[in-house]
Amino acid sequence: MKNLFLLLIICVSYTNYYAHDANYDRILLHTWKTKDTVVKASFYMIKQGKVFLENENGTLISFPIQQLSKKDRQFIQLKQQKINKINKELTLEGAQTKIQTYDLQFKIILCFIVITFIVAIITMNKKQMKFILPILGVGFISLIYSFTTKTNNVLKSITDPSFLETSFSPFNAIINTRWDENYFYVESNGIPNTHEMMVGIASNGWQQQVPVPQCYIGSNAWSIPLNPSIASTPVPVNAAHFSRGAIAIAINGIPIFNPYTNTGVDAFLDGQLDKFGGHSGRADDYHYHTAPLHLYGSTKTTNPIAFGLDGFAVYGDTEPDGSAMKALDENHGHYGTNGVYHYHGSKAAPYMIGAMVGKITEDSTHQIIPQAAATPVRPSLTPLKGAVITSCKEHDSKNGYTVIYSYNGGSDSLEYNWTNTGKYTFNYYKQSGNSTASYNKFAPCRINNLQTNIISEMSNVDFSIYPIPVNDVVKIQLSNLNHTNTIRYTTILDLNGRIVYQKNGFQNSISVSDLKTGMYFIQLTTDKGITSKRILID
Repeated sequence: MKNLFLLLIICVSYTNYYAHDANYDRILLHTWKTKDTVVKASFYMIKQGKVFLENENGTLISFPIQQLSKKDRQFIQLKQQKINKINKELTLEGAQTKIQTYDLQFKIILCFIVITFIVAIITMNKKQMKFILPILGVGFISLIYSFTTKTNNVLKSITDPSFLETSFSPFNAIINTRWDENYFYVESNGIPNTHEMMVGIASNGWQQQVPVPQCYIGSNAWSIPLNPSIASTPVPVNAAHFSRGAIAIAINGIPIFNPYTNTGVDAFLDGQLDKFGGHSGRADDYHYHTAPLHLYGSTKTTNPIAFGLDGFAVYGDTEPDGSAMKALDENHGHYGTNGVYHYHGSKAAPYMIGAMVGKITEDSTHQIIPQAAATPVRPSLTPLKGAVITSCKEHDSKNGYTVIYSYNGGSDSLEYNWTNTGKYTFNYYKQSGNSTASYNKFAPCRINNLQTNIISEMSNVDFSIYPIPVNDVVKIQLSNLNHTNTIRYTTILDLNGRIVYQKNGFQNSISVSDLKTGMYFIQLTTDKGITSKRILID
């Protein structure tokens, strides 16, 4: 016995000796080969067809994956598989908590049944036992069925973030995605890049609003629940519900509103929409009101074209497995072969979502929360009866549009633009006379796309971090204090590129006590670019 105890002590000691944390100060370098160069660097991440590497000086560099050797591509594939596994494990954490709660409830009720059974054996006669045993048996079977169903429903409700990442990937050039344990976030400026806007709006449908880029970024990003659950009573999408805000987000980062406008009419049937089912709202925010089926020109027919803000995907007339669309229920969707609910889009009402099947919160203003908000730059206008938009062209400078419309037998136009500092100018050229109006509002936002950030590290802002390693609070010190007011965001990202902290402006002291031990990146964003440094949280 003593020898066995001694052996256990040796084994534990041996295990602890070889279980010390790695030395994070030393970067493990891999030799990467392309046709033109050889680079020694550590793997950072993959995004948008490129691999991002960090050399021994901490500088981030990137290469198209196809330029790397076959051996390096295989190395990347193994790395990505490990990252995907970690991401899936993080998503399962919330579900695991629910399952543990169910498990505790199960044990308590089971204990009660066992105690009841023992008491019955002790106190009852055989005649009474004939009645009580079947009751206890049915109760036991019902208990197992109930908690098994609950657990299965929790597991079915989990949405793998990599599935959403893949769904939005065709539009990585104009959006950025990230996630935490509760939500998948989509950042965009609300402007599509695959079609012209506004053209086709009928003579009684134009509200005199035009597309202005919005700041759906940071804390104002679109939020898709990663652990959706079925509502006991689906909330109908009609004139009485969701009259404000979006009900879904398209894979190109454009919000999708209720088919009914805030005046209670079907926007499509009323002629208020362009050829792609969209128009601009009172905040000059472009959005769709019908299913964006045209996005199948940019993605596979087996992929979603949107996600409801209840967390469930929206497909076209093809099922996720490639088969033809099955019969739809009254909510305009059904359960797939994997047991997960999804919606389908169509060209006729209700176009996409008949009722929100997933649990949502509708506030007193009749919008789903949480969700992103548009910011107006000018007062809202009224419908211009008889106007028909014939053209909406972006300026070559990428800082404005010219909208041409026919009206009263002639042609009028609206030319508008904005500056980097947030001055918006609207020039009205009408048959009745010209006019100009200017407004000083929010500065145009850059999508905090990780690929763009890394490539465009041209910022002249430099900073240092202390202490090293970081414990509870990280301090950031600028090399030049004059740069303080030029910093738009202070961001911390984990090694998977997910934003774990972000605040507007420069933050010189950040509490990291809630973050897990490991490697992170701190980024300071300015209009000229981004400066990034690596930190170790111990």
